[in-house]
Amino acid sequence: MDLDRICREIVEGSPDAIILGDAQGVIRLWNAGAEAIFGYTAAEAVGQSMDLIIPERLRARHWDGYDRVMATGQSRYGKGELLAVPALAKDGRTLSIEFTIQMLRDEAGAILGPAAVIRDVTRRFQREKELGKRLKELEARAAGREPAA
Repeated sequence: MDLDRICREIVEGSPDAIILGDAQGVIRLWNAGAEAIFGYTAAEAVGQSMDLIIPERLRARHWDGYDRVMATGQSRYGKGELLAVPALAKDGRTLSIEFTIQMLRDEAGAILGPAAVIRDVTRRFQREKELGKRLKELEARAAGREPAA
């Protein structure tokens, strides 16, 4: 069994985005799932900063957390907890994504960077937002008042 080939097939065949960033936050791996979600080809994304998909208003917070994880090697999102954040697609759309990360290390244990497995949850997020709005309207009607616009 050729495990290297199987691993490559898993990464490339995943509908989820699998992105590897190095310790400086430069994209080093961008699979077909990332292409489908974000709209950039691997040729366009690899070698670029992760700012490519991070909304400008969130970049300072992102890099504070990224630097902390690179310094400590610890992230709560590596233990199965999902991080839900907005992201940017190539066409300028804002996406809602959820992801976990796995810290990758070299043979000596030095941090190489995080690998993120990312899922586009934009449709679900929009449905939940619409349901929340509808629930507030129904609660307001049941209480005998009109909902705030």
